Amino acid sequence: MNKRTMFLVLGILAVVPAIAHHSFTAEFDSSRPVVVSGTVTKVDWINPHARVYMDAKDAAGAVAHWEFELGSPNILMHKGWSRNSLKPGDEITVDGFLAKDAANVANASEIKLANGKKGFAGSEYNGTSK
Repeated sequence: MNKRTMFLVLGILAVVPAIAHHSFTAEFDSSRPVVVSGTVTKVDWINPHARVYMDAKDAAGAVAHWEFELGSPNILMHKGWSRNSLKPGDEITVDGFLAKDAANVANASEIKLANGKKGFAGSEYNGTSK
């Protein structure tokens, strides 16, 4: 493979992840904030977005299963998180924005731990239209 072909292939591969990535407004509704407290059941420390799953009681007292999208692991690490910062069984409160078309799914903007520590969750929402 000559250098020109190699650079072309590398250029195409560099663009593919950017094309696959979605914007905040494509999936989440900034006019529907949510605050949910509950118990972490699972943490996926994966790209392009880490995810936290938790069980929380709804208004009727039934357990509701929630999924929260966070920023990328790289962004979270720059903000002081590690893959061990949240573990199943941890009690947390998540502030975020509900998904447009899925129940109990949200984009997390802040996570509060039981010890009071708060952390930026990597939400792409910044108060302006994207």
